[in-house]
Amino acid sequence: MDALRPLTPEDVPRMVLINEQGLPGTGKVTEAEMADLLGLSELALGYDDDNVLNGFVLCLLPKTSYGSLNYAWFNQHYDEFLYVDRIAVAESVRSRRIGTHLYNKVIDHAEQLGVPVTAEVSLRPPNPGSMRFHNRHGFEKVGVFEQAKKAVTMLIRRSQ
Repeated sequence: MDALRPLTPEDVPRMVLINEQGLPGTGKVTEAEMADLLGLSELALGYDDDNVLNGFVLCLLPKTSYGSLNYAWFNQHYDEFLYVDRIAVAESVRSRRIGTHLYNKVIDHAEQLGVPVTAEVSLRPPNPGSMRFHNRHGFEKVGVFEQAKKAVTMLIRRSQ
């Protein structure tokens, strides 16, 4: 049975495996880092397919202790937001709209909170599939954040 559900600490090993399948776009993390992210998350949803976790999304509110430079950029530019730190879908089930199901819940949650959704997409190296996905979901570019070896496009989806 397919279902959206809250993530639990028991999901962390599978989350790391799915995250690895999304590299470099998802950003490499250890199990300990993923567990910390899960603990910091305002919204942590998984998508089960036949009782197997095959997709997830982790979102944070502003001003947590999360050390991501991309997250810090949004904290410097916005007072309120729901930050999508990562969304990942297992390679074996991509193109089945799992990411869309997860993002619809993210957007609903942000609208209940009355805040925009923020995210970034890798510019260097480029991730055109993710950019198309975010454009389809109503995100607009609000900046570019350059770092030594990579750059990301900063995106926001304002409440409709």
